[in-house]
Amino acid sequence: MKSAIGYLFVFLLLIGCSNKDKLTFDVLQINEQVCAGCPKVNISIPYATEDSKIARSVNAALNEELISSLNFDDELEIKDIKDAITSFNNGYAEMNALYSDESAVWEADFKGEVVFEDASILTIVFNSHVFTGGAHGNISKRFLNFDKAKGSELENWELFKSTEKFEEFAEAKFREQESIPANKSINHTGLMFEQDRFYLPENIGFTKEGLKLLYNPYEVASFADGTIELVLPHTEVEKFLSKKPKS
Repeated sequence: MKSAIGYLFVFLLLIGCSNKDKLTFDVLQINEQVCAGCPKVNISIPYATEDSKIARSVNAALNEELISSLNFDDELEIKDIKDAITSFNNGYAEMNALYSDESAVWEADFKGEVVFEDASILTIVFNSHVFTGGAHGNISKRFLNFDKAKGSELENWELFKSTEKFEEFAEAKFREQESIPANKSINHTGLMFEQDRFYLPENIGFTKEGLKLLYNPYEVASFADGTIELVLPHTEVEKFLSKKPKS
């Protein structure tokens, strides 16, 4: 029995050590539709609950994403998510007043999830679908990477020792995945890279499987092609990284 208790103590100690470096999150849930014919706004994103610099940076970055996506009223001063939703509603009301016969009810759906966290790095994926008319809505994913020690959001270039060297490596892997011969142009199979030159996507983020490169619809291909993703294992990319994650 003493041995069993000892093993239990060690197990609980290990669990405590593995969690002490992780932020505590709650879920910010908002489902709003003022009236039957009014815009729908659904929000479900992580919210860091502790009082620390990194927690404030995470919450500020997510709020900024929401505000940017919902801002459709230039005359309204937007300070928080509530103001952003009001802006979205005002934008629809203005459009509906001009084109009442053609204006479909607007919808906005946002979901966030922590997809990677170790002692030094935190990555959140922010999914958005905003419909304001037309054949389909605007669908996108955003990776938000954070330096936990500095308590700040990381730009893509800050992830690498040399962006140029990593880009060369990523292009070779991308061509392999998409079956694009090395001696052919990057758009050989129908992609739409500008100036027919490979470049890194706007969204790069850490996941448990590896570093993910994500091209949103229209970034390098048509909407019908959807998102194009390339996952590079941690062991293959760590030599290029300014910070080495512990998966």
